[in-house]
Amino acid sequence: MQGRMKQYQIGKADIEAILIAEKVGRLATQNPDGFPYITPVHFVYYNERIYIHGLCKGQKISNIKQNSKVGFEVDKMEGLILSDKPCDVNTAYESVIIQGEASLAGDDIKEVALKEIVKKYTPQLSGISFPDNMIKATAVIEIIPTGITGKRYE
Repeated sequence: MQGRMKQYQIGKADIEAILIAEKVGRLATQNPDGFPYITPVHFVYYNERIYIHGLCKGQKISNIKQNSKVGFEVDKMEGLILSDKPCDVNTAYESVIIQGEASLAGDDIKEVALKEIVKKYTPQLSGISFPDNMIKATAVIEIIPTGITGKRYE
């Protein structure tokens, strides 16, 4: 573990609070050529898993089908911690990094995850049914974490 990680590590409750509150995460998958592919995404943290919705086709879906190992990151920059010396300027932040296994969610969890996403981003639309054609056209990526770390610097 990195030195700073030991010093600024946060616990599960704080990690979960960040995952619930933040609106944008970054999903890292691996392209067939070995290069990482990072995508900013809307997500929901539900039942200790990450759910991301999107189209049924695309680069991140293709990458996950080829290699299910992913990274997921969420951060919140609080502001700069200023100093009279340029090298002493720092950033107040919170961040969570997840390593995990991703797959396309099955029909049993897909609609539940979509309802949770609606509740998070547009709560005024909660309870409205999804048309069947929209559910069929939407993919939900499920990430089962294999490792989670969080840091805070104030």
